Amino acid sequence: MPPALRAHRARALPALIGLLAGLLAGGPVATADGHTADGHTPGAAPAAVTYGLDAAGRKTAKYDWKNVRVDGGGFVPGIVFNRSEPGLAYARTDIGGAYRWQEASKSWKPLLDQVGWDDWGHTGVVSLASDSADPDRVYAAVGTYTNDWDPGNGAVLRSADRGETWRRADLPFKLGGNMPGRGMGERLAVDPHDNDVLYLGALSGKGLWRSTDAGATWKHVSDFPNPGDFRQDPGDTTGYHSDNQGIVWVTFDESTRAPGGGRTQTVYVGVADKANSVYRSTDGGGSWSRVAGQPTGLLAHKGVLDAENGYLYVAYSDRAGPYDGGKGRVWRYATRTGEWKDVSPVAEADTHYGFSGLTVDRQRPGTVMVTGYSSWWPDTQIFRSRDSGGHWTRAWDYSSYPTRENRYTMDVSSVPWLSWGARPAPPEESPKLGWMTESLEIDPFDSDRMMYGTGATVYGTENLTAWDTPGARFTITPMVRGLEETAVNDLAAPPSGAPLLSALGDVGGFRHTDVTKVPPLMYTSPDFTSTTSLDYAAARPDTVVRVGDAETAPRVAFSTDNGATWTGGREPAGVTGGGTVAAAADGSRFVWSPQGAGVHTATGPGSAWTAAEGIPRGAVVEADRVDPKRFYGFESGTFYVSADGGSTFTAKASAGLPAEGPVRFQAVPGERGDIWLAGGRSGGTYGLWHSTDGGSSFTEVGGVQEADTIGFGKAAPGASYQTLYTSARIGGVRGVFRSTDAGRSWVRINDDRHQWGWTGAAITGDPRVFGRVYVATNGRGIVYGDTAAG
Repeated sequence: MPPALRAHRARALPALIGLLAGLLAGGPVATADGHTADGHTPGAAPAAVTYGLDAAGRKTAKYDWKNVRVDGGGFVPGIVFNRSEPGLAYARTDIGGAYRWQEASKSWKPLLDQVGWDDWGHTGVVSLASDSADPDRVYAAVGTYTNDWDPGNGAVLRSADRGETWRRADLPFKLGGNMPGRGMGERLAVDPHDNDVLYLGALSGKGLWRSTDAGATWKHVSDFPNPGDFRQDPGDTTGYHSDNQGIVWVTFDESTRAPGGGRTQTVYVGVADKANSVYRSTDGGGSWSRVAGQPTGLLAHKGVLDAENGYLYVAYSDRAGPYDGGKGRVWRYATRTGEWKDVSPVAEADTHYGFSGLTVDRQRPGTVMVTGYSSWWPDTQIFRSRDSGGHWTRAWDYSSYPTRENRYTMDVSSVPWLSWGARPAPPEESPKLGWMTESLEIDPFDSDRMMYGTGATVYGTENLTAWDTPGARFTITPMVRGLEETAVNDLAAPPSGAPLLSALGDVGGFRHTDVTKVPPLMYTSPDFTSTTSLDYAAARPDTVVRVGDAETAPRVAFSTDNGATWTGGREPAGVTGGGTVAAAADGSRFVWSPQGAGVHTATGPGSAWTAAEGIPRGAVVEADRVDPKRFYGFESGTFYVSADGGSTFTAKASAGLPAEGPVRFQAVPGERGDIWLAGGRSGGTYGLWHSTDGGSSFTEVGGVQEADTIGFGKAAPGASYQTLYTSARIGGVRGVFRSTDAGRSWVRINDDRHQWGWTGAAITGDPRVFGRVYVATNGRGIVYGDTAAG
């Protein structure tokens, strides 16, 4: 399974497909919509379930799908405004798809939820282009990795209805929406005068590509002279940091339309080559040459053209980003005279960052802005000039070090966790202005509106021009509602307290007291970069344990109030990462299988960990939900059982269980020794198994070709056994499935428009609401579904 890297996160992904085998007999019911303060509806009258048929004529249960609200939570490397229609804008994410801005609700609408399991790489968007000649048209260049982590090639998606539906043009090479350099761009561009013509800059030395039929087919521009040569780390054997960054941006000079109409004649192209970074065609793409006199020694992250004044601005950095960059410059090229001029906001000796996030004000020619995207400490920096780069002002400066004077105020009350609960010493502030700020755009129709992406959110303002008034301040707020970009590692739905606890990459995770509202703060004290696993005690759900990745210990934390507050625990020697963790049914003991060390057991937050015997390092661990002394483990095809609180484990006869590939298993609440196990790998043993004797034996569940997750929720009306949920391939089709009869029959509950790429990390039903299910995605946050009323 290929790892998915972003920011400081490592995630796992796969590849496969599938859907439905049996049918549900009878008519289960779902609660009506509506929520209490915790997102539930106690005592609501049931409504009849609506069923439908899939493309093969098989029965499906209709569901309403929404996001558990976090609002953001990941890197937004690109924001694109349409140049001819006010209010039309798009955002791209590195692994979580693309979004369209909805002006009426000031929110984002996801556009790539239909990407399925087999094409999960197409949730990574390396570039977007909105057609100004026909605003209904939008294009997305998709593909997550250029190395073997992503088995599929890239594609260009094209839409004639603003991303509601898409058609796909497959490419003969890979694209890298989550590769180094993903904040550079845009690599995809539409000719403003002949919108059947598009260009795409490829990675991996694949060169420049062109379409002349509105993105339906693509051909290599064979006479483009330079495919790029920059690699972040040529010695990286994974192919991630050693990939050639390639062609990084394409910019049209709209003032150069051919006489009598036709294509734009002058096109600029940025190349990841420190000696030869900017090329140009002056004959509509017929021939290309290196622009004379250009600066050397840095990478051209962005190229933005102010056609009215005849200036091409180029933002440079010494690295590809989005995290790194130690030096940078901003240059201005006069398109009419050929003069290059260094218009950097600060001297190079004073930079410890590169420049990106480049934009111009289309309503006020001569106004240009740029970010110091890789300035992590004490904060990012944004620069603004109103005289074409002649003079600059800063978003913040020192009045007297370490005291800062800001031109802005920040209001994160709509997404309060953006403060991270931090109280840093000056000159740092909380919340930060940002980091990884490679996308910054002034609305082409409104000089007061600006949006910019960070490693965690989209910020924006609607009174930007207050920047220019002495003593005034502009207000920055999150403009991220609807854009859900967390990668989900684990989920837990306790029978009391908060309806959901999440383990997330990058932002750690949350106690979701109301799934319809943004939680106030992630888990803290201690903070994890990513939470990898969490569990609650089945009979005492206020007892919760979580483990995760962090730069320093502790990497384990305990709560006695259902995750509201936490206490860091001790660690056994050698721990390097979170791994998996389990809590005894009564909360009396815990078993931890961390990275870097073997499986250990402990009696509580302050107790020492004791090495478990009889179970190998790296095993996945879980607890029985009834017997507090029973714990389970699995590794490389073998199931392990402990009857003494995790001190010793015994290997069971596990014939037929998958020896390769990831495996996840869970014990059923209220049923001693009742275990379901899902996992395996394509081409090998892969499916779903059930044990009713505490793991001594397993029976494979028929009709399930592949399964990756298993979870439980409230039993259906009239049923005594918990409802099962799984992300699986059943009956030859991939989907999210539900069984109300202990796995004898299954109904698909998602549909082809709601697939969310890869959903193989975690799933859980709600123990208090029949039919409700929470699904982990890799970059689209936590989605939850409720049965749709007929």
